[in-house]
Amino acid sequence: MAYRYAVYWAPPRDHPLWLAGCAWLGRDPETGETFDKNPEPLVLREEHARLVADASRYGWHATLKAPFRLVEGQTEADLDAALRDFAATRTPFASPPLVVAPLAGFLAVVSAAPSPALSALADDAVRAFDGFRAPLTEQELAKRLRNGLTPRQQQMLNTWGYPYVMEEWRFHMTLTGRLAEERVATLRPALAERFAPALVTPPLFCEIALYAEPEPGAPFRLLRRYPFRGA
Repeated sequence: MAYRYAVYWAPPRDHPLWLAGCAWLGRDPETGETFDKNPEPLVLREEHARLVADASRYGWHATLKAPFRLVEGQTEADLDAALRDFAATRTPFASPPLVVAPLAGFLAVVSAAPSPALSALADDAVRAFDGFRAPLTEQELAKRLRNGLTPRQQQMLNTWGYPYVMEEWRFHMTLTGRLAEERVATLRPALAERFAPALVTPPLFCEIALYAEPEPGAPFRLLRRYPFRGA
């Protein structure tokens, strides 16, 4: 059993966005393959390693249900069965346009337009898998509160174990850690150019994935994908 699990969306393996994201972060979380973390001429090797350190550990993804420890009495097999049932009822849908943009001080691939279907997927995933989530420890709660939350975000944290859910949720696939404003201004166009070929045809939302953190601080791995089988 892993230390923590997460329900994420990941682009299909054969889509350019999966390949581009894994190459930028230097790791394929599904196969474990690593890549040369030297994306010059965008950034120098050492700066790039700092930029992607956290995002690379979590793996290329968009969050649906943030990482959680399993509550006592639930197993990975139980979670796997619930994910299969959840995916069996979902219908594939088209992605909104995706772009590289700043979000809360970092750069990410984000949705360029609202998508009710995408928001519904995220909201439903938060609700559907909350019964598997162990309550936050005092240390985990204190860490979240140190980030500075609005009253609504704190309410979400208390209810769902994560502050950025429901109307606070924004689709994003993280590219960097937090950056100074001037670095955002210089790096954004370079990353937009790098990812442009992968974003020409937005991927179909046709599956979700289970990621796992084997032990505290270890890189997350993509364990399984769950295709949508709704009509």
